[in-house]
Amino acid sequence: MMSNYRDVIKAPIISEKTADLAQNNNTITFSVDVKANKTQIKQAVEKIFNVKVESVNTINVKPKTKRVGKYVGKTNRVKKAIVKLKEGSSIELN
Repeated sequence: MMSNYRDVIKAPIISEKTADLAQNNNTITFSVDVKANKTQIKQAVEKIFNVKVESVNTINVKPKTKRVGKYVGKTNRVKKAIVKLKEGSSIELN
């Protein structure tokens, strides 16, 4: 169990695609802790933003290999959560 709800949700992901989802489907996308499960994500969003969550879909983004000259490394792995809010609930992300 995560110690704090704010440890579960790291930041909202803001791009053209997520802005379109937010406007048309009442859906917000967050970057979340890689160990967090759907239930923890749902509870965290409901507590932090004081809204009702309808569903949570998660995506594990694998690290990509990157090179800088002869050095090879990997990007960080990320977990994204696409959170659909119930009718009448909304989150303002400025």
